Amino acid sequence: MSDSLIDKLKELGFNTYEAKVYLALLRQHPATGYEVSKESGVPQARAYDTLKALESANAVVAIGGKPVTYMPIRPDELLDRWEKSFQGSIDFLRQALPSIAEETVEPVINMRGQESIFKYALDMINSAQRSIFMEFWKEDAAVLHAALLAAKDRGVDVRLVGYDYCELEGLEVYQHGLACSIEQSLGGRWMILSVDDKEGLVGTVSQADRPPQAVVTRNPGIVLVIKELIVHDIFLLDIECNLQPELEKLYGKDMLRLRRKILGNVTAGLGV
Repeated sequence: MSDSLIDKLKELGFNTYEAKVYLALLRQHPATGYEVSKESGVPQARAYDTLKALESANAVVAIGGKPVTYMPIRPDELLDRWEKSFQGSIDFLRQALPSIAEETVEPVINMRGQESIFKYALDMINSAQRSIFMEFWKEDAAVLHAALLAAKDRGVDVRLVGYDYCELEGLEVYQHGLACSIEQSLGGRWMILSVDDKEGLVGTVSQADRPPQAVVTRNPGIVLVIKELIVHDIFLLDIECNLQPELEKLYGKDMLRLRRKILGNVTAGLGV
């Protein structure tokens, strides 16, 4: 018990000697420096220095006389004072720190490996409070399903695009039918994720010739682009679903004529 008390007092600002001396005074008071040293195990010379430091910190009180004796401040009084002090500091920092952070440029973090990418994506989904916009392949849906469903159940707005006709029970998924051409062009599958308009992830989760790679960022400009890419896909997929005959008549199957118009001969590899 004593060791754990010392550790907790150290977390609140005492050093080891100060924690031991204060606890010794709680057990035996009033006490002289010699008695405190004997009770606490702190060397006598250090015990006097430590008592002076605790007196300056208003954690102990010196009582006049020869020899001088010391009394500890009651624990409830000491803890109340610390609580007010820490809360005041936290309140100040809560207001001051964001203004400093706003002046910094949020980095773009590179990630490698499927396991790391999925772990980070799941952490993002599990921490989402307002919105999730995401695109992924059918092969990867099982890994994501439970976390996405839990997010929806706690009130998060979940908007999903699934490649290769991916369906998830309990969730609406906009179906993207060009998975094969995109996967062939990329040499693998991708994942795109935006959470709460604050954090974005984009990259590949499978690669034929190298480890999957992704980037993660809280940079507002990049997060906006990631989300708008997904929103753009959802808009066009909904239009395509409801106006498929008209679009096919105008642009051909899979809107091939539109793709050739925009991309020239490079018609595979980019979805709507």
